Amino acid sequence: MSYYHSKFSVGTTRPQKGKSPAYKFIRILLILILLLASGIGYYVYTAMFTPNTWTPDDKPVSVFIEEESSYSEVKKDLYSKGLIVDRGSFEWLAARKDYPERVKEGHYLVKSGMTNNELINTLRAGLQTPVNVIFNNIRVLPQLAHRVSEQLSFDSTALMNLFRDTTYLSKYDFTPKTVKSMFIPNTYEFYWTVDAEEFFERMNDEYKKFWTEEKLQQAKQIELTPLQVSTLASIIEKETSKNDEKGRIAGVYMNRLERGWRLQADPTLIYALGDFSIKRVLNKHKRVDSPYNTYLYRGLPPGPICLPSISSINAVLNYENHEYMYFCAKADFSGYHAFARTNAQHQENAREYQRALNERKIYE
Repeated sequence: MSYYHSKFSVGTTRPQKGKSPAYKFIRILLILILLLASGIGYYVYTAMFTPNTWTPDDKPVSVFIEEESSYSEVKKDLYSKGLIVDRGSFEWLAARKDYPERVKEGHYLVKSGMTNNELINTLRAGLQTPVNVIFNNIRVLPQLAHRVSEQLSFDSTALMNLFRDTTYLSKYDFTPKTVKSMFIPNTYEFYWTVDAEEFFERMNDEYKKFWTEEKLQQAKQIELTPLQVSTLASIIEKETSKNDEKGRIAGVYMNRLERGWRLQADPTLIYALGDFSIKRVLNKHKRVDSPYNTYLYRGLPPGPICLPSISSINAVLNYENHEYMYFCAKADFSGYHAFARTNAQHQENAREYQRALNERKIYE
């Protein structure tokens, strides 16, 4: 056996070299990068898709963003209402989605349990929730303009300017005295950002929908125009709050109109005087010179004295056919009325009611 063969023969192995420090560093760096990436991924996922809103009793909360509001103002409103759970994640995602530069005005509902992604997408895209606009028990146009502007974004002055603009109103066949008849008290859905003209046009559409062919035929049969129906209905609206006697009161006024009598409706005097605190109409009130004074002038006044409810309009269209010519409030203050066919019967009812007023010390 040779020396060479014995030196490298059976039972010997080649020595292993150790892993270099560079290899270990790269491996650790990769692990750190993976951990960092997974951590960032988890944060991004959490910031986007974890519920991050809270509302009291889990009820939606309205957020109104005015025109030209800043991102800071939006945040302040959201935070002051306590709607955002984790402000940091909200602001981080808002910045990623460029929301600070894309704030849109409107009315938005924040629901409990929304994710940042849902909320920011809603606000950024201007996906408004409509508001319910309600107006009733309205006597005069400034009151209507104020009530509507409280529920929508435009100022009451903008609507009042339309109410006074005879040229604008003439396009819709109305005047400042008759335009109240266009507004049928009900609940209507609007986007909060509509302007005054858009509101007016929508209400005109609703007015046309209300006056169906059937209702127009009913008005024609009783020989009244829709405006006259609304005007008479407005008087009935202020005579009684009892829907079950509105048709009977409408019948009294229709009897007076057919016979050419003056309507002698106390609510028209109160409207003419503009003093809606009057509880007892006196003879001095009946002397006011106004086309709304139905004690002085025959027929219907030039326009509605309030916004009549649908029930009052229907009461005129379906008035009760009877022979009553008079009515006055019952002395029991139930809100109902005593009806009479003759003046003698009416005077007896009126004296009884006046005694009741005196007993309660209601003198004006």
